[in-house]
Amino acid sequence: MGFGDAFKKLKDGLTKTRDTLFNKVAALVSSKSVIDDDMLERLEEILISGDVGVDTTMVILENIKKRVKVEKIESSDHLIQFLKEEIAGALQGTENSEASEILLPVGPRPYVVMVVGVNGVGKTTSIGKLANAYREQGHKVIVGAADTYRAAANEQLEIWAQRAGVDIIRQAHGADPAAVAFDSLSSAISKKADVVIIDTAGRLHTKINLMEELKKIRRVLDKRLPGAPHEVLLVLDATTGQNALQQVKQFSSAVEVTGIILTKLDGTAKGGIVLAISNELKVPVRFIGVGEQIDDLQVFDRKAFVDALFEGFSQSV
Repeated sequence: MGFGDAFKKLKDGLTKTRDTLFNKVAALVSSKSVIDDDMLERLEEILISGDVGVDTTMVILENIKKRVKVEKIESSDHLIQFLKEEIAGALQGTENSEASEILLPVGPRPYVVMVVGVNGVGKTTSIGKLANAYREQGHKVIVGAADTYRAAANEQLEIWAQRAGVDIIRQAHGADPAAVAFDSLSSAISKKADVVIIDTAGRLHTKINLMEELKKIRRVLDKRLPGAPHEVLLVLDATTGQNALQQVKQFSSAVEVTGIILTKLDGTAKGGIVLAISNELKVPVRFIGVGEQIDDLQVFDRKAFVDALFEGFSQSV
């Protein structure tokens, strides 16, 4: 997928967020000629309602206030420009490649990716899409089906593995998830695979036994290949809004999440959650899902994200 196609999908995927969040900003700018306290209070309400998060919203507003004072600019015509620059700044902490292709990071082989997240967030689908992206880059990929509690999970993962054209390692329903992870990594090593992606159970993130299980899987992977997993990706459903922040905190405390896959961004007006995750939790959004097709997983590019959010606004940026 070229950059132009990827940007169009991103722009289309952010339509609901743009319509409900930033069109309100445009309406606000049209309704007032100066940036005053009333305007900033209304902007605060708009950002918080769009799941940007209270802390991130406060940072953005304080920075805008400083700019208005220092640069002696009062006209509301500058607000959208200020807002775009401050949102880009809030995303500075994310580690992105600003590339349209999903590339396998430089590092040891096999590169071990552990994928976690609660049920229903699109975890299985994301694994299939990620596996497909790596396979299309010419890499040998193995998927480990370590969610052994739900028979349907393994069946769904097998279907996605077939679509992606990659191998899958699975065991009987109820098998020890850590054993499946161990066998998957062992197979990847013996077959000289480039990457192994380990699926995990997705029961409620408040369940202590699940977190202990994830810790065990991590320990087993490290024992089989010191340093593994090299990446722990947490899959989040963008439609859950602020609840996603709690999931990040819970999973990070158990398995040191290194990145986020944010799914269903095309089906929500809560795209502002990207800002809250990036700015408040300092966990980079690695990939975003903007559709149901196998190639609808994109590298999170903060510049493209901001450009897509403000697509159509008349002020130059």
